[in-house]
Amino acid sequence: MPVTSQLFRGFPLAKLWGSSLFPCQRQLPCCPTSHRPTSSQPHPIWPTAMPVRGYRRSPDLHSYNLTPPQVNSILKANEYSFKVPEFDGKNVSSVMGFDSNQLPANAPIEDRRSAATCLQTRGMLLGVFDGHAGCACAQALSERLFYYVAMSLMPHETLCELEAAVEAGRPLSPILQWHKHPNDYFTREAQTMYFNSLRTYWQELIDLSSPGESLGPREALLSAFKRLDSDLSLEAQVGDANSFLHYWVLRVAFSGATACVAHIDGSDLYVANTGDGRAVLGVQEEDGSFSAHTLSNDHNAQNENEVARIQGEHPPSEKKTVVRQDRLLGLLMPFRAFGDVKFKWSIDLQRGVLESGPDQLHDNEHTKFIPPNYHTPPYLTAEPEITHHRLRPQDRFLVLGTDGLWETLHRQEVVRIVGEYLTGVHQRQPLTVGGYHVTLGQMQGLLAERKARASLAFQDQNAATHLIRHAVGNNEFGAVDHETLSKMLSLPEELARMYRDDITIIITQFNPHVVGHQGTWT
Repeated sequence: MPVTSQLFRGFPLAKLWGSSLFPCQRQLPCCPTSHRPTSSQPHPIWPTAMPVRGYRRSPDLHSYNLTPPQVNSILKANEYSFKVPEFDGKNVSSVMGFDSNQLPANAPIEDRRSAATCLQTRGMLLGVFDGHAGCACAQALSERLFYYVAMSLMPHETLCELEAAVEAGRPLSPILQWHKHPNDYFTREAQTMYFNSLRTYWQELIDLSSPGESLGPREALLSAFKRLDSDLSLEAQVGDANSFLHYWVLRVAFSGATACVAHIDGSDLYVANTGDGRAVLGVQEEDGSFSAHTLSNDHNAQNENEVARIQGEHPPSEKKTVVRQDRLLGLLMPFRAFGDVKFKWSIDLQRGVLESGPDQLHDNEHTKFIPPNYHTPPYLTAEPEITHHRLRPQDRFLVLGTDGLWETLHRQEVVRIVGEYLTGVHQRQPLTVGGYHVTLGQMQGLLAERKARASLAFQDQNAATHLIRHAVGNNEFGAVDHETLSKMLSLPEELARMYRDDITIIITQFNPHVVGHQGTWT
C-alpha cells in the first residue's frame, strides 16, 4: 500500500469535478452553482448578498407546508453522534462525546465540520469551517488542518520516526482517528499533493526542534493555522501538471473559509479561532441554570480591536478605505480567513497565476476582479486568536458554531436550550412576550406551548439537531413553531440564502467526574 494511502487510510473518499471557479459547480457535492456577480444574483462576498445579523424576513411566500416527519427528515439528514468508549465500565476521558449537525442554506452547503482523536499525541480536535466564494477552501481545511495540528503537537522523536518510516517505505501508524458523517468526504485526487506538503512541514519541524522538544498546544495551533494557509497559497502559485489538481488548488486559494477549532486534552481546552465562527462554553450554576462563557472573539467590523488592528497595519491614507460598510475593503465580512488570496497577493501575482492557469479561469469575472483601494496587501490573515481554559466540573458542554447559528440565536439562549436538552430539566423563567400585546387566549396558548416543550426536547436524539430546530423554528415568543419551521425549511434553493446562512454545530459534552476542579482563563 502506498505511503500516502497508509497515512490517510480510513477516510470516505469522493471525486470532485467542475468547470468554473466561483462558486463551485452544482454537480460538485460540495459547492454552489457558478454565477457571476450581478444585480439580480450577487456573489456571496458582495454586500447585497448577505443578510443583516439577526434580521429575518417573513418567509410567507415561495414556501410549502411540510409534515412533522418531513421536517424531521430534513433536520436529521446530516446529524452525527460520537460517544467516547468506556474502559472497565468507566469513561476516563474528559470528553463524554459530541453531537454535530449541519443545515444548508446555500445549495449545496459551503460549511464543513471535522472531529478526530489524536492517536500519536493526546486529546481530541473538533472544528467548524465556514466557506465563502465557494466551498473549496472549507473542504480543504476540513481534510487537512487537523493533520497540521497533530504534526505540530508531536515530539521531535515521533516526527523522526515518521520520516524514517516514509524513507524506508514502512507502514505508518495512523495519525488521527476521524469521526465523520458519511457525507463528510475526502478529495481522493488531492491526497498525494496534501501528503507531500504535510511531509515538507514535518521535515521543517524536525529541523527546527531538538530531541525531547515539542510545541505546546497554543504554539502548535498557531503554527498549524499559519502553515496550512501558506501551503494553500504556495500550491496555487506552483500549480500542478495534472489539470484537475491545478484547477482545484486555484479554487481552494481564491475561495475562503473561517475556522473555529477546539483541542481538548484532559482538563485543558484550547480554542483557536480565525474569522466569525464562535465557541461558547455552557456552565451550570449552583441553582441548575446555565450561563454562557464565550471562548472566542468574532473577527469582523463589530470587533473594535480588529478594526484597529487592520487600520494599524496599513498607511494612514487607507484608514477610510480598508474597512468600508463594515467589510474588509468594502467586500469581505470576516477580517481573518484562510485562502482569499485576492486579499493577500499582489495584483501582479494574481494576474500572473491566473494567466498561466487553466482555460476555465479566463472567462470568470470574479478571478479578474481586483478589490477597490487595493494598495498595500496583504489585507487578510489566517492567524488565529487562541484562548485557553482549564475545565471545571461546572463546565458541562462546548458549542462550536458557524455564524449562521449566532445570527439567529443569542449565545445565552443557545446555552439554555442545550443545557435543558442535556439535563432534561427546564428552567421555569417568568413568561415574557417581548412587548407584544397579547390576549388572554394567546397567553393560554403560550403557556401550553411551554408545557409541551419538555416532550419536544426528547423528539431529537441529537443535541445539535435540537438546537437547529430552535434556531430555524423559533417564533417571536422563543418557542418552536411548526409552521415557521416548515416555511423556513421548504424555501426554494434560490431564496433560502436570503433568509439565513448555512448552520453547522458541534456540541461537546464534558465528563464532570474527570475534569479538574480549578479553572483559569489565559
